Amino acid sequence: MNTRFGPSRAQTMLGWAVLMTAAASPAMAQAQTAAWPAKPVRLVVGFAAGGPTDVVARGFADQAGKGLGQPLVVDNKPGANTILAAEAVASASDGHTLLMAATNHTMIPALYSARIKFDAVRSFKPVCRIASAPTVLVVGPALPVKSLGEFVERAKAAPMGITYATPGIGSSVHFASELFARQAAVKLTHVPYKGAAPAVADVMAGQVDASFATLGSVLPLIKSGRLTALALAHPQRSAQLPGVPTFAEAGFKEYAADAWYGLLAPASTPEPVMALLQREARAYAASPAGAEKLRSLGMEPQVQCGDAFAQDVARETAVWTQIAQQLKLKVD
Repeated sequence: MNTRFGPSRAQTMLGWAVLMTAAASPAMAQAQTAAWPAKPVRLVVGFAAGGPTDVVARGFADQAGKGLGQPLVVDNKPGANTILAAEAVASASDGHTLLMAATNHTMIPALYSARIKFDAVRSFKPVCRIASAPTVLVVGPALPVKSLGEFVERAKAAPMGITYATPGIGSSVHFASELFARQAAVKLTHVPYKGAAPAVADVMAGQVDASFATLGSVLPLIKSGRLTALALAHPQRSAQLPGVPTFAEAGFKEYAADAWYGLLAPASTPEPVMALLQREARAYAASPAGAEKLRSLGMEPQVQCGDAFAQDVARETAVWTQIAQQLKLKVD
């Protein structure tokens, strides 16, 4: 009787199948990548044309379209504090729809938890943060202080005595202001406005003491001496304002409140496509034309991709939700 100790024919065939599949996987991934995009890509923006998020989106779309071989068409879909745009991308199933998001994306759950039909974290795959606009603390003539240390001293000496202006309740500037107040252990009085322009105007006029504004919105006013910049929420000093220290340099190393602009994809986006998009995001921010355009708007090219960007999105969402709960902020 012959006894066989080798594999059966079925086992042999199965083994070959496994090996062939493993060998084909990289080729399949490359083929999937090469086939995308198969048509124009829709890049949704939750703000009207002309704003900073729209400008970043159009600059990225122009360069990425050339690199990908298909145009990226910017679709402005303003409304409901960018909820409409985020919903459109979260529910997209065509594989060719992306979202150019901004900092307020991580604030949506804190303010609109009962209204939104998506999860700000789980419904998306963060591709790359492309640029950031530093938050800067500015004061007007009503508050004659020259440093962040003096500002904090005054605030501690007179709780609620210092007023700060924002574009509105629940705005990114409102959250950034309250985050600093908590870290500095001070109490400030919030004065909300209907937009950034009137808020800054009243700081200049001395009606309100201060504002935590995005650098691009107040840079000309700082340079002209109409506002005094005390500190910048950014990893390093701005080339536009080399004499203004960062919050870290002024003693608040944990304070981070720069406004970011980044690319998000639907959660179902394949990894080969993510890799392509990350390549294009890095190329745009590193290009001389892209960097120059961003800096002219008071932004800095600041690329952060993949897991690192995803972790920051999740962390920010948790922080803003906690602050909203403490302030009892809801817009539902």
